[in-house]
Amino acid sequence: MSETATPTMAISAQHVTRVFGSGETRTVAVDDISLDIPMGQMLYIVGPSGSGKTTLLSMISGILRPSSGRVLVKGVDIWGLSDSDDARFRRHNIGFVFQDFQLFPRLTTAENVAIPLVLRGVAWGKAQEIAIHNLDIVGLKSRADMQPVKLSGGEQQRVAIARAIVTEPDILILDEPTASLDGDSGRNVVSFVKNHLLTPARAIVIVTHDARIYEFASSILHMEDGKLTSQEDNSDG
Repeated sequence: MSETATPTMAISAQHVTRVFGSGETRTVAVDDISLDIPMGQMLYIVGPSGSGKTTLLSMISGILRPSSGRVLVKGVDIWGLSDSDDARFRRHNIGFVFQDFQLFPRLTTAENVAIPLVLRGVAWGKAQEIAIHNLDIVGLKSRADMQPVKLSGGEQQRVAIARAIVTEPDILILDEPTASLDGDSGRNVVSFVKNHLLTPARAIVIVTHDARIYEFASSILHMEDGKLTSQEDNSDG
């Protein structure tokens, strides 16, 4: 795991640590981790609950500031940016899929997918047009006018993915993408992500505890007690 980013490096974390609390309540959630995530890879971060994997994911995606260390995203030190510049950089470069989908129940699927474009200043009509195209990419164009509550869990996950890719980010991050899905639906979603969204110019990072989807990974990082304990490359993934 090298210390520097290259033009093909999506994310480079350098000695990142995250501490919560102080004194007797002090907890080191992530302890001096360095890692590189190249473009063109689908990398998993795995480990038991409380291992620090979601905290690490939050730091490398620009959501949670490290207590120490640096995170370079496409060569940019994201924690050296102002809060407004960091938010703008994330909107343009990182698509995030939350494990509970975070879809707005009163909006249609197309309206949900259009929201990131509207935040970037795209006109509402044009944003919905692009949103429908992205729903088509994930096989849900026919559900464009439906509200999320009328969809299955797997369909809601695909809507969340369409929303994450609508701005064409170079980095796609999924937090426990199969947590709310049965085995077959989870495998189908992750298989779709790998076969349709992974390109040489995009990196995909997945936090999961679901061993049933390990086969789709390019590389798997194992965490325990805030540290990286091992890394395995999957040449078939």
